[in-house]
Amino acid sequence: MTALELRIARSLLHRPPERHRYGGLPSQVCDLHRPRGRGPHPVAVVLHGGYWQPPYTKLIMRPLCHDLARRGYAAWNVEYRRLGRDDGGWPMTFDDVATAIDLLADLDGLDLARVTLVGHSAGGQLALWAADRAALPTDAPGAAPLVVATRVLALAAVCDLPHAGRVAARLLGGAPAEVPERWAQADPMRRIPLGVPVCLVHGSGDQTVDPQRSRDYAAAAAAVGAPVKLMETAGDHRDPIDPARAAWRAAAEWLGEA
Repeated sequence: MTALELRIARSLLHRPPERHRYGGLPSQVCDLHRPRGRGPHPVAVVLHGGYWQPPYTKLIMRPLCHDLARRGYAAWNVEYRRLGRDDGGWPMTFDDVATAIDLLADLDGLDLARVTLVGHSAGGQLALWAADRAALPTDAPGAAPLVVATRVLALAAVCDLPHAGRVAARLLGGAPAEVPERWAQADPMRRIPLGVPVCLVHGSGDQTVDPQRSRDYAAAAAAVGAPVKLMETAGDHRDPIDPARAAWRAAAEWLGEA
């Protein structure tokens, strides 16, 4: 058992979060970890990775959610349909993320003027996509958001969908030449500039998602004057979601400063 897996196991001993459903399928569920105090609390929407596929679930983000709640954030841990699970892919995965975020408008004690999207790996791609929902075409999945994010924290994120290869093509239901409008809407590199601050945290030893992806995104955003910060830290792919690691501490410091 790795250190992060041990922390996930220990996290199950904490007080259970509030469970909220936004649909009738098993994957259409979110956990709300509330901080102490009456609020209203700033919100961190947490989107897990796993290359949009099983077996990874929101459980992997639970230690991070506990740390966010300790820091005063209401952590909204989102599950969503994935490839091979509950008919995920385009547009279902994107519809789920959008609907889950908009459900926050129905909950009390939350400061929806301070919403940060926190995404890891493939969840980073979804976070960058969700931050730009207001600019999507009116008939696009996720258009016309009820809850608008004010910043993005992308952890070891898939920032460039073409480099994700065949899995990205499965996610979008075709290659760029076959469904160009889907790639234009979903690929973070094609949505620059977002118009909200973006912080990218990436481990220099990441063997799953090349740190060059975050470097390229940061360079492209900076070139057009978009607010972006890149923090390249020691560690591997999971370090940015492990509260005990320096990568997450650097990310949390940005949360406190921004």
